[in-house]
Amino acid sequence: MNQPPALSKAPTSLRNDIRQLGKTLGEVIRECEGKAVYDVIEKLRRAAVKFRREGKPADSRVLERQIARLADEEANSVARAFSYFLHLSNIAEDRDQNRRQRQHELHAQAPMRGSLQHALDLLHSKGVGPRKVLRYLESACIVPVLTAHPTEVQRKSTLDLHREIARQLAHSDATLTSSEQRLLDRTLAGLVATLWQTRMLRREKLTVQDEIDNALTYYTSTFLTAIPRLYQDLGTRLQPAGRKLFDVQTRPLPPFLRMGSWIGGDRDGNPNVDASTLEQALLRQSTLVLRHYLDEIKALGTEVSLSRTLGTASPELLALSLVSQDASAHRIDEPYRRAFIHLYARLAASSVALTGRQLALRPTYEAPPYESPAAFQHDLQIIADSLDQHHGNLIAQLRLSGLLQAVSIFGFHLATVDLRQSSDVHERVLTELFKAAGVRLNNKPVHYSALSEEDRISLLRDEIRQIRPLVSPWIRYSAETEKELAILRMAAACRRRYGPSAIRQAIVSHTETLSDLLEVLVLQQETGLIAPDAGKASDPAQDGLMVVPLFETIPDLMRGPQIMDAWLGLPEVAKRTAHAQDGIQEVMLGYSDSNKDGGYLTSNWSLYYAERQLVQVFKKHKVRLRLFHGRGGSVARGGGPSFEAIQAQPPGTVNGQIRLTEQGEVIQGKYKDAEVGRWHLENFVAAMLETSLATGPSASQTEDKNMARFGAAMDAMSQAAQQSYRDLVYGTPGFNDYFFASTPILEIAGLNIGSRPAARKSSQKIEDLRAIPWGFSWAQCRVMLTGWYGMGTALHAYVESGGEGAPATPALRLKQLREMAQVWPFFKTLLSNMEQVLAKTDLGIARRYASLVPDRKLRNHVFGLIEAEFALTLDMFRKVCQHELLAKDELLGTALSERFAYIDPLNHLQVELLRRHRLAHENQSGDEESRSQRAIHMTINGIAAGLRNSG
Repeated sequence: MNQPPALSKAPTSLRNDIRQLGKTLGEVIRECEGKAVYDVIEKLRRAAVKFRREGKPADSRVLERQIARLADEEANSVARAFSYFLHLSNIAEDRDQNRRQRQHELHAQAPMRGSLQHALDLLHSKGVGPRKVLRYLESACIVPVLTAHPTEVQRKSTLDLHREIARQLAHSDATLTSSEQRLLDRTLAGLVATLWQTRMLRREKLTVQDEIDNALTYYTSTFLTAIPRLYQDLGTRLQPAGRKLFDVQTRPLPPFLRMGSWIGGDRDGNPNVDASTLEQALLRQSTLVLRHYLDEIKALGTEVSLSRTLGTASPELLALSLVSQDASAHRIDEPYRRAFIHLYARLAASSVALTGRQLALRPTYEAPPYESPAAFQHDLQIIADSLDQHHGNLIAQLRLSGLLQAVSIFGFHLATVDLRQSSDVHERVLTELFKAAGVRLNNKPVHYSALSEEDRISLLRDEIRQIRPLVSPWIRYSAETEKELAILRMAAACRRRYGPSAIRQAIVSHTETLSDLLEVLVLQQETGLIAPDAGKASDPAQDGLMVVPLFETIPDLMRGPQIMDAWLGLPEVAKRTAHAQDGIQEVMLGYSDSNKDGGYLTSNWSLYYAERQLVQVFKKHKVRLRLFHGRGGSVARGGGPSFEAIQAQPPGTVNGQIRLTEQGEVIQGKYKDAEVGRWHLENFVAAMLETSLATGPSASQTEDKNMARFGAAMDAMSQAAQQSYRDLVYGTPGFNDYFFASTPILEIAGLNIGSRPAARKSSQKIEDLRAIPWGFSWAQCRVMLTGWYGMGTALHAYVESGGEGAPATPALRLKQLREMAQVWPFFKTLLSNMEQVLAKTDLGIARRYASLVPDRKLRNHVFGLIEAEFALTLDMFRKVCQHELLAKDELLGTALSERFAYIDPLNHLQVELLRRHRLAHENQSGDEESRSQRAIHMTINGIAAGLRNSG
């Protein structure tokens, strides 16, 4: 690890950062592990670099032999060394991203695509001015939703060290004296040494409480400061030159960008989530945000030292200061300080009321707690208005304006927690409730699960109209039913305590019928979430949760528009939508299961087609559609650049309303650094503004033309791709055995990276495996099958054979595909995301994983199919896109080529360790098994860090 290979095309600053971190890591290894271990690691590094530079198979075999000779303890050190180098490379690349964005803003003639300024300039060119943007923001909704899906392999202590290393590295941008440089070098060396001696892996499986705490660290490091700053920046940029459209210093923008979370409320397939985890999630969230507010108020009370002898204040501010019980004679002429002291006292009382703990860190006095965040914001606004009226708006912008905006965004709950459960659980619960209550239908006792869909709908609609309770406190129900009722009752209690924004959505996984949605309305009514027969209750906390269908599999996506048409057509639903939901209905689309079900192309096309149909259904019912995209990190799960993904959505599907999941390694990749996090959030806002406001009716007309010209081609290719994918995964005898033997799926299941089980059932069937570890496993062995398989067959079949309405000759059909890749955002993004996956795929390494399959005939057959499809996909990509992989993204290409020299040894080591581990398991050598398993888990950690976006 003395020095990484030269980055010939990388920016000098990035090259220098990587060299410095790599050299520091090498010195730490030599110091901590000794020269012998260092020499082993360095020998492997040089062999890997030589192979990547020269590409000779003999060099790869040398690397394999060297790894095969490693003792167990040496293997452990090698895994840690290469993993940590990739961790440090990520830090350097993130910092370089910040640096490049800054340099672009300083020196470029035009703003960077994806920035707020680029979006506003585009809107201006389309005749959309600041006033229209402001009006639009009043009803807009952008919500990144953090989930705890298990692909985050870094411990919190590791991530904390990453942040500090990044913070120290940033100092090197300045011109340093020799003594300052020595101090920086020593500090970095100490941090890297701490990282090296910090346990990489968790000893115990994460609990839901751990996941809650881990997620909250991102609010401290990024969201609580980055989001209000983003609002302030947008407000400043919206201010017309020379005119005061609104007071950006003292008036917050509408809270269109908020945060969401599934952690603590998502119980689909996770038996560890219950009423107590939901309570703890909101309690800890509230504790964090109240502490933040208390710190800010304390700081304001110190900083805003304005005296009445030097200026005046508004009557409202003076009245607020007179209520203060501050007894200091030194502050008698400082009304703002006195006012902040009173706000601090009331906020301290609120912390006791909401969390049961006194969170104030300074002495205070008894005062009435705030009944709502709005009341707290009202008092802050009095202070801000007084400053504005008396030449103090420049003072307000120092801290107060950010706090005002933060309260409008985060309230007392910090982030909205979604509830999610599978439809089959709701069905079982209601089956038991109806039976226990003796409910009858057509004079016969009801066995709900045996009813036809028509009878279910009739029964559920009748139950919604009932005033009498269905649930009795005198009946003991099954554990599952009691658990479900308890979490819904807890949701009702939390909404009363923290406000309706604390919990807003109830997501129904595996929505397949209309009754799946009606069931949730009945259960809400039985648990205090919805007041009986209330279109809009007098208490907003009794408006209930929006029932959100999640359409996941290919058949579900096909049925989705029809189900929503029936749902929105129900009078009781229409009433709720209009009054309790402000005319908005949310629909969630699942990228993971649709991909696992039908492959990359069919999943994306089914999602796109369903979105277009949903737009028409919602127009028919005059309801505003909000799509919730269940995206993951990998391209197979809807990953890829968020800006391009949003812009590639069908016209009319964004329209100022979008929610999307952020999970696993994506959260730490995007948000562990405040500046990187700010840029990703800015991308969301810019993409939403451009997609919603910069496109008019012409965009829909253009898309209709694209669908008319290219839709039949996509249908034909989707059918071919799905057939190819399913033939491999579900139609190839022995494929299940091949997958479990050739990938580290069983070892991933044993890695303590989440509270959720890797499979829905205790089996070794692909059908029962969750889509996330399915894709994660293929990424680990560098096959990346879920992001490309079937595409080559589909493109080739269309060019060769065409389909209904296709151009007459192969040459014309290829020309059509090339045009699609140029003019159609959907197809262009589809190919672009696949391109990144193809670039990370390495069938030479994948062949080494295939060697783990004991059945040679099965191994050769399945790998032969994968190899042939990859070659065809790569060939067709080149023909359609007319360039080599990543030829148009030189920066990413360079970064990946350098990373591979450090990922490759981890892959080879993982294969060797899997072989040893499985042999030891057969021989039942427990001690050897535990050592090899730990080393395997370290390689999983490193490969995931190196590939990024693999979960």
